Amino acid sequence: MKRSYLLTIISASVLLVVPLLLAALLSSKGLLSQLDARNLSPSWNHLFGTDWLGRDMLTRTMKGLALSIGVGTAASISSAIIACILGLIAATLGKTADRIITWLIDCFLSVPHLVLLILIAFAAGGGMKGVILALALTHWPSLARLLRAEILALKVAPYVIISKQLGKSSWWIATRHMLPHLLPQFIVGALLMFPHAILHEAALTFLGMGLSPHQPAIGIILSESMKYISAGMWWLAVFPGLCLFIVVRAFDMLARSLYSIIDPSRARQ
Repeated sequence: MKRSYLLTIISASVLLVVPLLLAALLSSKGLLSQLDARNLSPSWNHLFGTDWLGRDMLTRTMKGLALSIGVGTAASISSAIIACILGLIAATLGKTADRIITWLIDCFLSVPHLVLLILIAFAAGGGMKGVILALALTHWPSLARLLRAEILALKVAPYVIISKQLGKSSWWIATRHMLPHLLPQFIVGALLMFPHAILHEAALTFLGMGLSPHQPAIGIILSESMKYISAGMWWLAVFPGLCLFIVVRAFDMLARSLYSIIDPSRARQ
């Protein structure tokens, strides 16, 4: 069983590394306009075809995926850190702190996700900074609720009770007993957040509230391609969209397989 999970992790990791390697290997010349090669369908010279300005779509897609992976990684790690901090505060600083954090979680979960993303990105001025901030501030509630429940269960564990009786401080107990137990949930939670982060980054960019139009982001590529699909240029949307789906699916497989190895009993539930 674990061998199959390890193979899944290796396969998913390869799928995630490929766009980064191709983005580094492919020359930036593929992003330059070549007016004599406009609107070419997929061929051996241009595997993903070219766009209306003669830019190679394979190069643009790989650069866009590398950019999206970077944004998604920064956002998911930031959001997981926020969830960990708030989960610790809710479970260790008394009933008042717990009520406040629980109320915050319910508030964030009750607002339509995309609306909240747009509002925060707009307030932050858009661009990469606005996208990362919006993603980090909206993806933490579910993981924070999970971590809070884990900490509440750990508080009644025998070794934690013995530590309290020996006079250990709350900070010592939190750092020595609770954080090591939360590390697997933190890692898997951050990985599971990544597919949502990268898809929401593409959605924000597609709606014009995300990354700059001068950056080859997947959302920008898909948004621009909508104008040309009716003219029969299907490759402008199909290949970038398919690559985005593969990357998102690879991260999801990686997170679920890793969780199955870390905690097999819960993974079966």
